[in-house]
Amino acid sequence: MNTPHVPSRLFPSARQEAAVANAPTSTAQTEHPAYALAFQDNDFLLRDDLRPVRFQLELLKAELALGEAGIDSTFVFYGSARIPSPEESEAVMAAATTPQTRAVAERLVAKSHYYSVARELARLASTPVDGSSERSFTVCSGGGPSIMEAANRGALDAGAPTVGLNIVLPFEQLPNPYVTPGLSFQFHYFALRKMHFLMRAKAVAVFPGGFGTFDEFFELLTLVQTGKITPLPILLYGRDFWSRVVNFEALADEGVIAHSDLALFHVVETAEEGWAIVRESFGL
Repeated sequence: MNTPHVPSRLFPSARQEAAVANAPTSTAQTEHPAYALAFQDNDFLLRDDLRPVRFQLELLKAELALGEAGIDSTFVFYGSARIPSPEESEAVMAAATTPQTRAVAERLVAKSHYYSVARELARLASTPVDGSSERSFTVCSGGGPSIMEAANRGALDAGAPTVGLNIVLPFEQLPNPYVTPGLSFQFHYFALRKMHFLMRAKAVAVFPGGFGTFDEFFELLTLVQTGKITPLPILLYGRDFWSRVVNFEALADEGVIAHSDLALFHVVETAEEGWAIVRESFGL
């Protein structure tokens, strides 16, 4: 008895349809943008009215790719794009030509050891624990230079895949060379990028940084404080830096946060110290 063939789908796929969508004859009608398939019409997709659709696409593209790559837990690294690596410190000082720029360069160079700390922490997080063949975390950064580069570099040191979530900026930013190519994404919307940072996060390390780092760190604290996400290990690197730029105790004393909120994060200095907190949190 012959088994009838049942097609897997009745309609052609969008890819198949797009391949034959161009009309063989050029006419006033077929040349007009109105005739293009909606999903091939960039002018249509980039209309202000289509912003909700673009939100969905930015959420879905990375979500599908990360899911297909089997990445369900990440260790997120936040931090400055300006702190030099130890190898770059000499060049940073040499480029400072005025007393003011030299003072700034000295402060940046003084923080260059955090590049090494971030790299080592990422390596530890990317190395299978106690001989296991499975890794518990995939390192995820903003994909750019400095602390972000160090994180992706440390994961690569351990032979692990690593994620980079880049953002379109007015000035050029290329992904650092240590991001796994198939896990290097680019975002237009900061909001969607920040969602992807935390959707799979199981631990977060926050290094000294500027407006972007503050934005990501304080949003994370707000989400935990308000119960929007489950508490997770938050490592705050750089006691001297953070105590200088933010007076957390004063916020609590003023009553605008609770003193118990100061326990939402751990101030640490070394990779080993931070990794021990993460391991203890998950019983690793």
